[in-house]
Amino acid sequence: MFDTFAHRLLLLWGWPRRFAALAAGALSALALAPVHAAPILFLTLPALVLLIDGAVVAGPRGIRRLRPAAVTGWWFGFGYFLAGLHWVGIAFFAEGRSALIPLMPLAVVGLAAGLALFTAFGALVARLLWSDGPTRIFALAFGLGVSEWLRGHVLTGFPWNLFGQAVAFTDVTAQAASVVGVYGLTFAGIAVFATPALLVDEPGRRPWLRRLTLASVLALVVADLGWGFYRLSNAAPAGEAVMADARIRIVQPNIDQAVKWSPDKRQEALDKLTTLSDRRTDPETLGAMSFSEIIWPETALPFFLTEEPEALARIADLLSPGTILLTGAPRIEPAEAEGGRRYYNSLFAIDDTGAIRAAYDKVHLVPFGEYMPLETLVRRLGVGELFRGIGGFSPGPHRNLIALAGHPSFSALICYEAIFPGAILPEGGRPDYFVNITNDGWFGHSAGPYQHLDAARLRTIEEGIPMVRAANTGVSAIIDAFGRLVASLPLGEDGVLDGFVPSERPKSYFQQSGSTFLLIFSVFFILLSLLGKGNRRSGS
Repeated sequence: MFDTFAHRLLLLWGWPRRFAALAAGALSALALAPVHAAPILFLTLPALVLLIDGAVVAGPRGIRRLRPAAVTGWWFGFGYFLAGLHWVGIAFFAEGRSALIPLMPLAVVGLAAGLALFTAFGALVARLLWSDGPTRIFALAFGLGVSEWLRGHVLTGFPWNLFGQAVAFTDVTAQAASVVGVYGLTFAGIAVFATPALLVDEPGRRPWLRRLTLASVLALVVADLGWGFYRLSNAAPAGEAVMADARIRIVQPNIDQAVKWSPDKRQEALDKLTTLSDRRTDPETLGAMSFSEIIWPETALPFFLTEEPEALARIADLLSPGTILLTGAPRIEPAEAEGGRRYYNSLFAIDDTGAIRAAYDKVHLVPFGEYMPLETLVRRLGVGELFRGIGGFSPGPHRNLIALAGHPSFSALICYEAIFPGAILPEGGRPDYFVNITNDGWFGHSAGPYQHLDAARLRTIEEGIPMVRAANTGVSAIIDAFGRLVASLPLGEDGVLDGFVPSERPKSYFQQSGSTFLLIFSVFFILLSLLGKGNRRSGS
């Protein structure tokens, strides 16, 4: 039965082929958070292999012969990104953006269509290395692996829902990210998940090539599982190894995005934040007096903190001696500064006197959210009014290490800065922990906040550094350096999360030489692909 299905899939052409690729891509999104149904890829990626097997054109040479594979890859990517990122449209219903609601379907479809160009390119590259033999799964892994790396870097990058995240669906399988990073997991994962496509292959003239392919895949699986078990066996149980002098309280206020920025709601927001911060959760908790750090989410204070002395005075009243508040708030640079008034999405560290001890301005801004790409062109086209209210923020100069006397050092990651592999360490050395503040309230009770958490979790493994995460509507969490959730708050609930900063900071090979391992993977996969070129399909 499997052979019959595979044969029919192989012979599809035209719109049936495109719909099959679309369906395979959409089903692949089930491997992502919050479903984490990674085994679905054992069906969908072999389907993609078979669809590319049949993507041949008799006669034409040059780039035209690669077009069917690129089209197949585009439809697969379109389905994957449409299903995996459909929740982006929820942001169009946020307060103050009613003029944009008619553009929501176009934006969601356009985002998926644009990102699918990367998978189209990946399928094209794979087709260049394709063969009739078993090593074509490595051609697919190399092609899509390269396209995923490009997606994370081109035009400031958008490495959301990388294929490698599906490999990290358990703590054990995720540990390889400490060596090869999520891009390395992408290369290896695609090859492993695509392996069932070999079940329909004929023995061929070189059976040793099939054995080599299967042995290579088995080696990847054994290495991933072996390293995962070894690394976790040398770690303390989750939540046991902590910094005793770094007791933290994470506040999740769950303030509705529709009213968050209303001027008459500012006081209400501050009241809720201070009340939660001072909540006594058990007999040992003396409100805000019990913690060395209290952490509020991104833009928790919906006003310019430096221009609100009363808010700083209330914060000073809340904090006990030695306690530091870390909060997100917009920052304005005075008009007399070079270049005029500038606005920043910032994190402030405030002490018990109400003094701002340190600050960080977000470096990696969200396009179409915090800034408008090609803004001058958009306004010249006469559609600038449609995008009024979008953008206006300037990027910070660099990531900085914040080290305050009597407190562990940390580096701030605001919102989706936590999704960029290899680009989150600050200048000045490795921090004791990361502080990720975010406001995922834009996306309601959707898959978005869970996918965001999943990406942030992988950064802790890659860098060997724990993370504390404060999200307005969730998911707030304490994550150790092995990517294990020590504690978390449910999405869509208000509350506080009390705990300690995890102390373990294991060695990270990725941080030291991740690019080297990625290069080795690339060369290895190319060589295996080229070994199979002798069995190429005629006319391909």
